[in-house]
Amino acid sequence: MRLSALVLAAAAATASMGVSAQVQVNINVPGLVTVAPPAPRYEVVPAPRAGYVWAPGHWQWNQNAYAWRGGYWERARPDYAYAPGRWVRADGGWRWVEPGWKHAGKRRDRHEDRGHRHDRHHDDDHHGGHHCPPGQAKKGRC
Repeated sequence: MRLSALVLAAAAATASMGVSAQVQVNINVPGLVTVAPPAPRYEVVPAPRAGYVWAPGHWQWNQNAYAWRGGYWERARPDYAYAPGRWVRADGGWRWVEPGWKHAGKRRDRHEDRGHRHDRHHDDDHHGGHHCPPGQAKKGRC
């Protein structure tokens, strides 16, 4: 009888320990890395190569650690500028912004392609013959 009382006491103690245990939840947000990337490595940029642009090396996140990916040549695109990828702070962590191409010249309005003037003040020469609506210059549309 004494043994069963000891077993019951041990079981009760074990059960109460489970009640006081803390639960930790780690929410994994896709594309978000909670560890800051290391400083970029120094790379010697090779001599220019006709028809190509140099894409600098960067840190890549591989499930649980960063790994360095060395720079590489990217085939140039006429009228476009290469924008390298970069890590940005976001939502309490870090997100990778993919590299890409941005149009280097002034964007043409579809009305200009048809030979039409798109501003409503085309007779008003004291503004240089061009009107840019508010906020559109910052977007690269004027």
